[in-house]
Amino acid sequence: MRGEYPPKIATGTITRGLAVSLAPVGDFAALGERWRALEARADASFFQSWTWTGCLAAERFPDPVLLAAEAEGETVALALFNRRGGWRGETLFLGESGAAGLDSPFIEHNGPLIARGWEDRVMPALLGGALRGAIAGGRTAAGRWAWGRGLVLSGVPPALEMALRAAGAVTRRVAERVSPFLTLPGPPLLDRVSANTRYQIRRAERRYAAAGPLEVTRAGAVAQAWEWLEAMAALHQAGWQARGKPGAFAEPFFGRFHRELIARALPQGACDLLRITAGGRIVGFLYNLIREGRVLSYQSGFDYAGAGGHEKPGLVCHHLAVERYRQAGYQVYDLLAGESRYKSSLADSAATLLWLEAAALRSVRGRVMAARGWVSGGGARGHRKEIIQTFGASSFPPLTSS
Repeated sequence: MRGEYPPKIATGTITRGLAVSLAPVGDFAALGERWRALEARADASFFQSWTWTGCLAAERFPDPVLLAAEAEGETVALALFNRRGGWRGETLFLGESGAAGLDSPFIEHNGPLIARGWEDRVMPALLGGALRGAIAGGRTAAGRWAWGRGLVLSGVPPALEMALRAAGAVTRRVAERVSPFLTLPGPPLLDRVSANTRYQIRRAERRYAAAGPLEVTRAGAVAQAWEWLEAMAALHQAGWQARGKPGAFAEPFFGRFHRELIARALPQGACDLLRITAGGRIVGFLYNLIREGRVLSYQSGFDYAGAGGHEKPGLVCHHLAVERYRQAGYQVYDLLAGESRYKSSLADSAATLLWLEAAALRSVRGRVMAARGWVSGGGARGHRKEIIQTFGASSFPPLTSS
């Protein structure tokens, strides 16, 4: 496995000879070639790959803007945004559209795609360009002159927040989530979990084994994976709706996106649809995304309705999947963001992911964020002091309760 997990992001220092540009995207096929060429030289998560980013891109990015950095005759960084405008100016959404339906495929481990070894050198100029750079073609969203550009960055590491602030941004944490994961090399999972978790898994597997041997099967073709995706969706929806929640597949675009993603990823070995059975009985399904030895447990569906006493389909399915990947030489089993008892029971490590809004410190948007205390890590006081030193105390715009 190359690189770090999660991939490295640093604040760095500005490098001479670095050219940063913002431009509309007119040809997604050409961008895909450029993106994959850089991807081969980067330590990227699955969510930074073109397999994910390019999936239904023309639909997900109706007003696409590409942030690019060039140095030494080659591309060293790329980031794809969607632009949305309003009376308060334009906002660039990193790897997302900014529309709830189109963003129902949840993104995590997000960030600019940066060539290996360039993280320190490119980040300040790259983020500065995103915050303040002119977009080629001169078209601006209404109100930009009065308010300033905003950035929305979902599922990014805390180091990106630090890099934004080093680039002259104020940042607001909309959400902070723990992303538990398990390092796979080492002893079997049951030798690592607590005695209580080990007992629950063994007891559940004995109950299931009474119906027949427990087996994990991978969908071998796209058509079969689509069939299992539908079966998984039915179990997923039933489980969530029983708890009064809509479920991920309630949004039609979610299922359509993942059908297309499976068609792109399965032939490359970049995703798995796993079916777990006990004899002829279905225990559940797991839908996993895969990149460079890292397995991302993205979605699942378990037969809770048919589970008997002490049968725990989620724990059983994850245990069997972990052992399958561990024995095959994979490195990480990532349970992704969100707190859940089964995740804390299985994981041995965790990353922190942030959902951020950002604006340039010297923009009206940034000054309002600082004035209202909408900045991360208790930093409002420091930002307010810097703004007063730059603009004077009267620079804060009047605020209303609306």
